[in-house]
Amino acid sequence: MAGPLFDAPMAGEVLGAMITPAVLISASGTLTLSTSNRLARIVDRVRVLHTQAEDLPPLETSDVDTLEKRAHIADQFARQAQRIGILQAALITLYVAISFLVGSSLAIGLSAIMKGILGWVPVGLGLLGATALFAGAVLLIREARLAVRSSLGEMEYTKRMVTRRTGAPLPPPHTNGSSGPETNEAAGAEVPARPA
Repeated sequence: MAGPLFDAPMAGEVLGAMITPAVLISASGTLTLSTSNRLARIVDRVRVLHTQAEDLPPLETSDVDTLEKRAHIADQFARQAQRIGILQAALITLYVAISFLVGSSLAIGLSAIMKGILGWVPVGLGLLGATALFAGAVLLIREARLAVRSSLGEMEYTKRMVTRRTGAPLPPPHTNGSSGPETNEAAGAEVPARPA
């Protein structure tokens, strides 16, 4: 009569080992959700840029604002395309990481059933999964840097437009709690009239 495949202590150890990759699986899933949200925001931004591009006047115009806006939209399209490419690679890498890590968990159970004959399989799959997770994180760091550069480009463009249309540079950023006369004027507060 055949005995049980596992005794109780060994079954607990096997199940505990199978759950171990779950931490990395959870991290991969969180990064995947974050990456999907980033991708959705880029799609929304591209739609806004598309609408702005459709509203541009014909190329014959020599208006400085229109020419700069056209160049800005083209630059932003290029940046968003680069970000989409990196996010696509990151998503694929993270999905691969999840696949390897789930495979590692399954291989732990199969290796225990086969009395450790294939003990190297879960270790190899786990290492591949962790490596893919690391690669996905590196890609997300690259994309985050591109996102910051894109936002800084937007801010510089807005500064130039405000300066050109109002004829005066933007006030310096507010750095401390003190509010002098210049800050009050910039905020639109009333300035008392000087005596004659």
